[in-house]
Amino acid sequence: MNALQLSATVIQVQSLRYTPAGVPVINLLLEHESVAMELGTPRQVKLQLRAMAFGADAETLSRQGLDLVGQFHGFLTNARTSKGVVFHIQDFSKT
Repeated sequence: MNALQLSATVIQVQSLRYTPAGVPVINLLLEHESVAMELGTPRQVKLQLRAMAFGADAETLSRQGLDLVGQFHGFLTNARTSKGVVFHIQDFSKT
């Protein structure tokens, strides 16, 4: 199963654009910070993750701006133009 749920802050938002089929799409950079237990020891976790959203979610996220804190749900896939992964957001809610 490829599913990701992440609490994160939007730290970068690119302009809303449209696919050749006319579907709205937006690229984001998310930042997550938490403490996770690993082998019984607390570990500080901080990461940045490239993300994108399509359709109504893209339009809504384009109006939210920076510093939106939320719960993001979706899946990971390879980036089309470079190495690494991209989080495809399928749903989100403000926290």
